[in-house]
Amino acid sequence: MPLISVIIPVYNSAKTIRETIQSVLNQTISDFELIIINDGSLDASIEVISSIQDDRIKVFSYPNVGISPSRNRGLALAQGEFIAFLDHDDLWTPDKLELQLKALQENPDAAVAYSWVDLIDESGEFIRHHTRYSVSGDAFPKLLLDNIIHTASNPLIRKSALIEVGGFDESVFGPEDWDLFLRLAARYHFVAVPRTQVLFRMTATSASTNIVRMETQILKVIERAFSQAPESLQHLRSRTITKVYMYLTFKALEVTSGRQNGLVAARCLSIAVKNDPALLRKPKNILVALFKIAAVLILPSQQAKELLKKVKKLKR
Repeated sequence: MPLISVIIPVYNSAKTIRETIQSVLNQTISDFELIIINDGSLDASIEVISSIQDDRIKVFSYPNVGISPSRNRGLALAQGEFIAFLDHDDLWTPDKLELQLKALQENPDAAVAYSWVDLIDESGEFIRHHTRYSVSGDAFPKLLLDNIIHTASNPLIRKSALIEVGGFDESVFGPEDWDLFLRLAARYHFVAVPRTQVLFRMTATSASTNIVRMETQILKVIERAFSQAPESLQHLRSRTITKVYMYLTFKALEVTSGRQNGLVAARCLSIAVKNDPALLRKPKNILVALFKIAAVLILPSQQAKELLKKVKKLKR
């Protein structure tokens, strides 16, 4: 029996899947199985995967159902005591599994080990560090405020804990990772490995999200989490809502596709400020958001996009 099961859902991933698989095979420990769930790919993904020879790779193909059902299919097939998910275009550093496994073995009360995440672009070039947290023990309060794990490609999780919480909720679309982490944190301790071990690839499609649907799904996750949270944590609800709507404001402005995005961003910003008027005391983020909203609402789409790209470069 392998000690660790690595699960990669694959859908039309021919461009990135070889590098992703190689980052698993390059791990400094070898006691793992690599379960690849082909979720009805229509491109050359399977041909690329088939060209990689390693006895630890197991490929299962199904009709397309989406990422959460695919992850759950992988979990049902997994034989390992520990589970790691990896998205088809993300990468790991070679010591990722070794150090996270060591952290869990040294902390038997913890069910989840996680590391820091760097963001890379489509060509693999560094963009920026994701917000870095090193919360160990009870991570539930912090996770109520923010998805400190960031991506399902990050943690190593005890299989028994995943089974206990029911895996991924297939009715959640978008924040399904955060939803899983919250349900795990409500029952189990986490342990941090304070170093960058996960490279999260930002793609053009990452930004083209239906913001209204995302809003609905995030609120669904938040409401469920707070319905299960103790009274001592209920005071965090307002801060969480504010952070969510500030996030949605800027997320809506990542895709400058005209007035509709600007109007959505303006609505989200107004909800954030109404929920927490104290935001106006630190106006930097508010002014940046208003500037971007104005650009999207006033300028033609292409001009707005070019202007915001220049602003982004200046900020870097």
